[in-house]
Formats: sequence, structure tokens, C-alpha cells
Amino acid sequence: LISIVLILALIFLAIGIIVPSTTYDSQITVNKSFNEAWAVMSDESKLPLWLNGYIKSELVSGTANTVGAVSNIHFNQDGQEMIIQETITKIIPNELIAMRFNADDFMLMDYAMHFTESDGKTTIKSQTTTTGQGMMAKSMVALMKNTMITQEETNMASLKKIIEENTTNYFPLLEEIEQDSIR
Repeated sequence: LISIVLILALIFLAIGIIVPSTTYDSQITVNKSFNEAWAVMSDESKLPLWLNGYIKSELVSGTANTVGAVSNIHFNQDGQEMIIQETITKIIPNELIAMRFNADDFMLMDYAMHFTESDGKTTIKSQTTTTGQGMMAKSMVALMKNTMITQEETNMASLKKIIEENTTNYFPLLEEIEQDSIR
């Protein structure tokens, strides 16, 4: 029995050595401009509608929504509050946002969302690379890949829905200018 447990433990640890990080992508296309898609995605009041378990964000340092800004993101995970530290690593408004998440020194996640527009539709592609911090965490992250992919696809499907159902006018001045040019 001890030999079997030892072999299983070695296999578990070997998984983390063989697969030290996990990478996956997700993609949606929405029937909205990239300006509106970006605005909805960035609207903090809408985050709970598409990020599963999202509670709130707290700015820790820097200027919100700029490179280098650090925030604590609070999530509800199975009734427990979990705090993940987010650092914005790159931002090109309406095109790209990249972040690094540190989940309680258990896992690092590099995450990027790319927005491209064609024929009035916007394609949003997320790219994620997760790495466990420590041998146990590396093995756990490798084994959690399908769960993380499912969660990202669920989040992206929810984002698509709230973007396409959006009724908030994020650009009232632009709309006014367009109406004036029609007259």
C-alpha cells in the first residue's frame, strides 16, 4: 500500500515537471464595434455579469487602467472569498489589455485580451498562460487545465451576451456628432 501511494505521489509530481505551465485560448465574435465591446468589457459595474464569482476590485497602487496599476480582485469561490493580485502589463485602448495575476503565491497567470474589428463585428481573443508556484502547484495547475478552459469559455460566452445586449450609451458625444452630420 505504501509503495502504491509513493508511486502515485511521484506520478503527481512528475506531471508538474513535464507540464510546468498551461496555455489556452478562447475567442468570441460580437455584433458590436470594438469601441463598444471594449467599453462594456471595461465597465466595472458589468464585471459581475461576465466574470464568474467577481465581487470587487481595489486599486493598490498606480493609476487605474494604466500599465503598472496593481489591484486586488476579490472573487467568491465556493462560498470563500479569494483575493487575486492583478498587475496591468500592457494596454492599448480598444485593442489589447494584458495582465499578470498572482493567486496567493499558488499560481501566476499571464492573461491578454485582443480586440479586432471587421465589418462592424468585433473578435475578442483571450490568451492565458498559467504556471504553478512550487512543485505541488505546478502539478495541480496541469491537472486543472480543463477546468480553467471551461471557466474561460463560460466567462467569454457571458461577455459576448452582455456586449450584444448592451444598451448603455458609452459615447453620447459621438452619437450627437453623428446625428448632426445626418441633418
